[in-house]
Amino acid sequence: MNNRGMRISARADYAVRAALELAAAGSEASLKAEAIAAAQGIPHKFLEGILGDLRRGGLVVSRRGGQGGYRLARAAESIAIADVIRVADGPLVSVRGVRPPELSYCGPAESLLPLWIAVRANVRKVLGEVTLAHVAAAKLPDEILSLAEDPEAWTNP
Repeated sequence: MNNRGMRISARADYAVRAALELAAAGSEASLKAEAIAAAQGIPHKFLEGILGDLRRGGLVVSRRGGQGGYRLARAAESIAIADVIRVADGPLVSVRGVRPPELSYCGPAESLLPLWIAVRANVRKVLGEVTLAHVAAAKLPDEILSLAEDPEAWTNP
């Protein structure tokens, strides 16, 4: 039996963790990549690439020099976890690397398309409604907490 299912890549996990370090530091503080890497146990070289993607994606800004570093480009309350994952990894849900609306099925598999779209919609709802500020402050929305508290949430069927 394998443990394959929906996966959050290491890249996406690291990107979210780095963004959370920046959120916790506050809007005026800049953190060096080395400090973020050390705080979260992320390989420094890998983190540099991720921070570059987050900068190009408009989620962080950087400044060079002794007082330089990285900070969030806007308030942590306005950056959803989904935003960070999309910048780091691309679409939240795809099937065989294709977005569900670009798929077509026939015969008994025809109703797979609305199923994949529903899965995508639910992932987008959860990750789109939770912000960096929620996670950094350990104040997840009640709806998310109730999903996480379901005893079946993390067990294998």
